This record gives sequence, C-alpha cells and structure tokens, in this order.
Amino acid sequence: MKLSTQLMYAGNPRDAADQVRALEDAGLDTVWVPEAYGFDSPTLMGYLAAKTERIEIGSAILNVYSRTPSALLQTAAGLDNVSHGRAIIGLGASGPQVNEGFHGVPYDRPLGRTKEIIDLIRRGLRRETLVHDGIFTLPLPEGQGTGLGKPLKLINHPLRREIPMYLGAEGPQNVKMATEIADGWLPLFYSPFRPEIYKDSLQNLKPGFDIACPVTVVIGDDLESCLIPIKWALAFYIGGMGAASKNFHLNLIGRLGFEEEAKTVQKLFLEGKRAEAVAAVPDKLADEISLAGPPARVRDRLQAWRESPVTTILAGTRDLTTLRLLAEAAL
Repeated sequence: MKLSTQLMYAGNPRDAADQVRALEDAGLDTVWVPEAYGFDSPTLMGYLAAKTERIEIGSAILNVYSRTPSALLQTAAGLDNVSHGRAIIGLGASGPQVNEGFHGVPYDRPLGRTKEIIDLIRRGLRRETLVHDGIFTLPLPEGQGTGLGKPLKLINHPLRREIPMYLGAEGPQNVKMATEIADGWLPLFYSPFRPEIYKDSLQNLKPGFDIACPVTVVIGDDLESCLIPIKWALAFYIGGMGAASKNFHLNLIGRLGFEEEAKTVQKLFLEGKRAEAVAAVPDKLADEISLAGPPARVRDRLQAWRESPVTTILAGTRDLTTLRLLAEAAL
C-alpha cells in the first residue's frame, strides 16, 4: 500500500509545501494539491516540483468546469515536464455551488464533460491534431465563432505520452466511469468496513488501477478526543460544502448508512449551530472513515484498509512521526 498526503485548502499553502521535502525523506509516495476555490493547484505543483526529487505530485482536484480541455492538456504536459515525469492529474466536476457561484459556469452534463476532457487530454499528449464534435467542439464552426478556427496540436513534445489521470467521484455512476476511463479514483469518504457500498462500481477494476483514499489520522490515547477534528470536518462537508437541496456529500453519507443522522447534521449546521452539528455526527461514522486512537489501535485498524480495494492511503496528517508509523505499518 502506498502512502500519500494532501496540502490544506486554507492558510498559506507555500508554508505547507515547504514541509514536503521532509515528507519525501520520510518515505511518502505522493503529495496531493487541492484547489476548490482557493489558490490554483498547478502553480503549487510546479513549486513542489522544484523542491523535491522523487515524490509524485498530484492535483486533487482540477475542476473540469474551470478550464477548457486544451488548457488542461497544456497544464498536464507542462507539470509533467517540470516534475520530470512525476505528475498525476486529478480531475473532478465539483458541484453547482462552486461552478455556478465561483466560476459562473452552468453545472450540466458532468459525466459527459469529464469523459470528453480525458479523451482530449490523452489525444493531445499523443500530439494528435484536436478535432472534436460533442459537448466541446474543436475547432468552432462558423456560426459559433468567426469560422477562422484552425485544428491544432500541442507545440511541445510531452515528456510522457501518457500521464496518470485520476477522477474525484462520489456517486456510483461516476465511480464506475472512473474505473473505465481513468487510471485511479479519488474518493472523499470511504469505509473499508462497508465494502458493499461501492461493490458494483468497483467490480471490474483493471490491473494497476489506483484508489487513493483520504484517511484522516489522529493519534492519541483518548479515542473520543481523537474523533473530534474528524467530526468537525464531516459536519462541514455535510452541512456547508453543498447547497441544502443538492449536496453530494450528504448523499454519500446516506449511502454509508447514516442518512437520518446526516440530515440532522445538515439542519443544525445551516442554522448556524456548528457545535451541535459536530456533536450530531455519529462517532461510528467518524471512526470508520479514519484512523484514530492509540498507535496500536491505528496499526490494527489499518489492516481493514489493506484488505480493502484501497491501494493508496491519502493520510490526513503531515506529522512526520505519524507518517512514519503509517509507513512502517503499511509495508
């Protein structure tokens, strides 16, 4: 099992990035750089490429509504070049709150859009002349533009003709599509104790398909105290990261078996009762999606992750002692 971690959305990500060299020395395989509606991921990925030598550098995630397919192609090829072939391109559709509120782009046809973008990036990396007729049209015909558009291909020769592409996905259809068209899947919340949730979506995994799963890690003697930061994160995603009428994270928690509890958390959060919302997050849910408690318990519960389809732990910690413990236990 591989071991990775992710930089934080908020604060000064450059400060966190400065720690990555130490994480690389500690044996970390991959560092993931988020974006959401904060600093853009590619800038920080290029910064990391200059400061490291071995570690893979992945985007988690680049929003497919925020850039054209060709811009994503250019980004993928450029990052792979400056990192000497260590780039991983994580893509995702985000949701209507971010896309329509922050980017001003209608949230429509997310699966079709994602599928076409991956196809165009792959064709572009092979330096094919990009001609396409679908959700995206290349070049634009007369009537949609000036009619002067010319079919083009990437000027530069990419370092690699194939760059790993992962999909951030939560819904069963999206996850199934990820197994069919991508090289890896970036879940949000996953419980190794409930394999039936994604059993159908993951039934035809191809060799080498990577599932890089976020797992918050909190080491401490008191399990209840360790679960508190995990419950805060869950309350924020259930209540605040999505509209009240359309929240994919809320739906996922429901599929994990906590539908009524999730509705209560959302209601309290949207009423501004943040502490009450956190308290309403079930300890069992927080415990199942994380690694929390004393070191011996963490080592013991890691076995469930090793026996699951997950192949990479995306550890929610940058504490070197904790990461070394995980690295030793995951071997």
